[in-house]
Amino acid sequence: MGAKLSCAVASLSAALVVSIPAAGNELNVSDFSNWDERSFNANTQYTVTTDARQITILSAETEGNASAFYRQSHIDLSVTPCLSWRWRWRIKATAPASLNERAKSGDDFAARVYVVKRGGLAFWRTKTINYVWSASQAVGQRWPNAYAGDNATMWAVSSGNSNAGQWTSHSRDIQQDWNHAFSEDIDHLDGIAVMTDGDDSNSTLSADYADLRFTARNSDGSCPRS
Repeated sequence: MGAKLSCAVASLSAALVVSIPAAGNELNVSDFSNWDERSFNANTQYTVTTDARQITILSAETEGNASAFYRQSHIDLSVTPCLSWRWRWRIKATAPASLNERAKSGDDFAARVYVVKRGGLAFWRTKTINYVWSASQAVGQRWPNAYAGDNATMWAVSSGNSNAGQWTSHSRDIQQDWNHAFSEDIDHLDGIAVMTDGDDSNSTLSADYADLRFTARNSDGSCPRS
């Protein structure tokens, strides 16, 4: 796969990042038709559709390929620190549970959502959290990415096949997670991306992504459940 994640982060870091104001206390980033793609080992097939409820869905399918789909924008975490999303992992798209997801040879995931903060002119200080649907790591497990090292934290938020084929909701407090991952306090992000990749293990994987949005915290300090 080469430095797949490192290149994806560089793509988000190198270009001009435009500030997109939140509408009230919410920033919907599910405008997938305006996202960009970066290929690493041929292309994951990304398709944008709208369902009967007028919800925009990004479907991703890979047959041993890897490319990221990303959106560059300044995201003000002092206003909207909570990220929520839904994704579906179809049973055909299961990575082998035997893969060592902490090694380069097993760094493939049916679904991942990741957030990025640039390092300014010091591009090597750019950092990211990858929220992943793991084949074998337990929910809550964190580990450094095999390619990007300590600058990229992998974080299992779903695991195994028990919810395969079903929409699964997640809500994360990015500021709190960032502090846990890097012992740093941050006030903004510079981009968000998704990736469905199977190039390391030559796996056929697929996922659907929908309803990615940043929101304010509830009055009690918790993040809204999606």
